[in-house]
Amino acid sequence: MVEKADLPEREGMDYDVVVVGAGPAGLAAAIRLKQVAPDATVVVVEKGSEVGAHILSGAVIDPIGLDRLLPDWREDADRPLKTPVTEDRFYWLGPAGGARLPNMLMPPLMSNHGNFVGSLANVCRYLGAKAEALGVEIYPGFAASELLYDDAGAVRGIATGDMGVSREGAAKDGFTRGMELRGKYTLLGEGARGSLSKQAIARFALDKDREPQKYGIGLKELWQIDPARHRPGLVQHSFGWPLDNSTGGGSFLYHLEDGLVSVGFVVHLNYANPTLSPFDEFQRFKTHPMIAPMLEGGKRISYGARAITEGGYQSVPKLVFPGGALIGCSAGFVNVPRIKGSHNAILSGMLAAESIAKALSAGRAGDELMDYEDSWRDGDIGADLRPVRNVKPLWSKFGTLAGVALGALDMWTNTLAGFSFFGTQRHGKRDCDTLKPLSQVKPKVYPKPDGKLSFDRLSSVFISNTNHEEDQPVHLKLADPALPVRENLPVYGEPARLYCPAGVYEIVYGDDVAKSDPRFVINAQNCVHCKTCDIKDPAQNITWVPPEGAGGPNYPNM
Repeated sequence: MVEKADLPEREGMDYDVVVVGAGPAGLAAAIRLKQVAPDATVVVVEKGSEVGAHILSGAVIDPIGLDRLLPDWREDADRPLKTPVTEDRFYWLGPAGGARLPNMLMPPLMSNHGNFVGSLANVCRYLGAKAEALGVEIYPGFAASELLYDDAGAVRGIATGDMGVSREGAAKDGFTRGMELRGKYTLLGEGARGSLSKQAIARFALDKDREPQKYGIGLKELWQIDPARHRPGLVQHSFGWPLDNSTGGGSFLYHLEDGLVSVGFVVHLNYANPTLSPFDEFQRFKTHPMIAPMLEGGKRISYGARAITEGGYQSVPKLVFPGGALIGCSAGFVNVPRIKGSHNAILSGMLAAESIAKALSAGRAGDELMDYEDSWRDGDIGADLRPVRNVKPLWSKFGTLAGVALGALDMWTNTLAGFSFFGTQRHGKRDCDTLKPLSQVKPKVYPKPDGKLSFDRLSSVFISNTNHEEDQPVHLKLADPALPVRENLPVYGEPARLYCPAGVYEIVYGDDVAKSDPRFVINAQNCVHCKTCDIKDPAQNITWVPPEGAGGPNYPNM
């Protein structure tokens, strides 16, 4: 066992700014800081094997962030977004058919005119190259595993995880101590439910007097389809089947360039039935008679899953703490009805960078960046999130049919008159508190996958290119190892088996027929880093921590 007392001191490097996460927020912050303070030293640490490896999004991208950050990006030969939205379609699906909703009923903010369809992972690769050209140091393959604090309790940087530790915690041949990356300010842009962001929120009570953060799980596949069916720039959204009226969620289907289609499904994680499987709902969705013909004869290229922040305006925590700030989806800047967050991520990174530049020029370090905290609600991010603040709570409270209708009404009154009949609604329960016991629900039974339109978890994980060093400590930590079998299994059927989209969790019996001697098994090597278990576990017994650097999925064009 590796004991801290026996470990050598970490080597360290000092910077003006340390950024955790090479997503759109982190890279935008790094670029903007070098634009306004060229002499500032900036490092970005990224747990994926390369920039973009862990980035997953639909994605229809509002270019406002890119336009502000890099006004000439459209002129670049290597620009990452080349397919503008050409048509918007919205559908309500029933079991055997569906109805297209007139675009004129949709509030103007739901229009995708002027947006682009593309790969957010490739946007991040593009931003990474721009950042490096400005002198930003980017270290992919290194997971930020620990926040560092000074004597006054302010954050003073991060430490990367040790490499070469066995599953039992012993140092293997080639063991390497992690590095300390120290900064005057640290920006956390880890995405939804980031491990260090979670720690900072708890330590500094950043969520005090805020509504609980809400989440969804987004599942996505990339397909190569028949060219005769391909419509570059077509954007299609639906809600309804296969989810029932009390379960929030919906689908997206985006036609990219080169015959590619991005098809995905989102399930709100405040669902109540513990036998629901978001992965299997997604597989069912693709068999719908209005969806299947588009994919028939096509080839599934890639798969992935990721948690999405859905709390919106009233759930955004305090963004700043001594020595740093939250940016992007770590702050919760996703616009739920638009299914977009990358534009706000970029804008938040820019705001934080400009605040840091002012602080550095004034000789400050390690304090709270209050001008960043005070600016977002009155700027473009607040203008984007405030009009839609009631969509999610109304949906949760009244179900899909009534909730979506009331949400649309609320968006219209906010858009036309700047007010809401509903004020600002509360979210209520955390997502981990919404499951009902098995005794109170009708168990869901899913059809077997056909291998053509619907697939199993393990074949899906295979095409996500997920890989972890198997002989390393399990990165899914159980506070009480006995609790899954003792409590979750008899009360809920152990829902981790079903809400995990990668087959990480299993209940294995000593005798399958008698269902005796159950054991809770964690297949950590399957993990696609979606964070759903950290969010949805009803006992909050599972904590996701970063595995050894470079582990996890390697998403191409996702």
